[in-house]
Amino acid sequence: MWALLVLLGAASISAHLQDRSFDGQKVFRVVPQNDEQVQILNSLANIMQVDFWQPDSVTLVKPKMQVDFRVEAVKTSMVEDLLKESGVEYQVLIDNLQAAVDAQFDSTARAAGHSYEKYNNWDTIAAWTADIAAQNPDLVSRSVIGETYEGRPMYLLKVGKSGPNKKAIFLDCGFHAREWISPAFCQWFVKEAIEYYGKELIMTTILDNLDFYVLPVVNIDGYVYTWTNNRMWRKTRSKNADSLCYGTDPNRNFNAGWCTVGASKNPCSDTYCGSAPESEKETKALADFIREHLSTIKAYLTIHSYSQLLLFPYSYTYALPPDYQELNSIASVATEKLAAWYNTKFTYGPGAETIYPAAGGSDDWAYDQGIKYSFTFELRDTGRYGFLLPESQIKPTCQETSFAIKYIAYYVLEHLY
Repeated sequence: MWALLVLLGAASISAHLQDRSFDGQKVFRVVPQNDEQVQILNSLANIMQVDFWQPDSVTLVKPKMQVDFRVEAVKTSMVEDLLKESGVEYQVLIDNLQAAVDAQFDSTARAAGHSYEKYNNWDTIAAWTADIAAQNPDLVSRSVIGETYEGRPMYLLKVGKSGPNKKAIFLDCGFHAREWISPAFCQWFVKEAIEYYGKELIMTTILDNLDFYVLPVVNIDGYVYTWTNNRMWRKTRSKNADSLCYGTDPNRNFNAGWCTVGASKNPCSDTYCGSAPESEKETKALADFIREHLSTIKAYLTIHSYSQLLLFPYSYTYALPPDYQELNSIASVATEKLAAWYNTKFTYGPGAETIYPAAGGSDDWAYDQGIKYSFTFELRDTGRYGFLLPESQIKPTCQETSFAIKYIAYYVLEHLY
């Protein structure tokens, strides 16, 4: 086995120098049965570059946990040999990643401009934020809350009917660059708000009495990079001191148990926590805005993918939040509402207990700031497509998620504090 691992290490260096085509790359799923099999996955990850999709770091793997990871083309047969030799059962979720990357773009709505049923690049989304505000001035306004490391403006949409002393819900998408379904949802939600206002009682009531602050893409630089260089990029694109590796995981960069668990101090890791809390311009801009509006923001909703989960604090500790009973009951009903559309099953609960501990997340931070209704959605799917959910699933995914979010928003409105 160790001879194989040495070979894998050599293959890793050569593969790293090649271009970012995903031809021949595979995504494996393993459920390690015991500590010994967990150790085999650890060895594998230590010797070569393995991109962990679920959980997002090998350090979080434990027995009986479902583990999805991506392997470079030159290493796939060696990885299969190693798993077989070690008696670790596995399945291949995606046999050729490049084919899956290409197959994402299956929408029939191949219009030249912006479309709610296809993935839009950043320039298209940025232009859309201007258009949607210009076309709906009585319901939508646009502002800039900061700029990214590479100097792109961070556009925020405020959606709601103007009125005195309104409370608000903060909704963000696109923390992790490769989770494309997430920004697609924020755009869809704004579309639905405009379409349903004045026509549907729940949406009209919500927007008359609450504002939504919608940040369509948090990690804009990373999102651009997934369109231009590497579809599987996750982090920001900031330069790290004394390292050739770029970027920080923005969802490990908040001051909520920062870098204590489920986050890495290694700048080359996908879960790198950054040099300090809010070291990233993007997370600082978001946190500053929320701090400035703490008296009005009563709920924080952040959209990720994949794994079909609805999580609430805490993720940085196994301790339950003071509002556990209420948050759990909201999540329970919200997942029922979500399943009503297409019978999509979501699991819900506190982050650490439901999936794995991870410090520095925005939902925990928001909750600790006093925003009681703080939730993270992990949208479709459960691994068949992973981060490469086809465009044909954008509409159903957004419809069901929107239904759950409307429920939460209406609940917040009825339980203002």
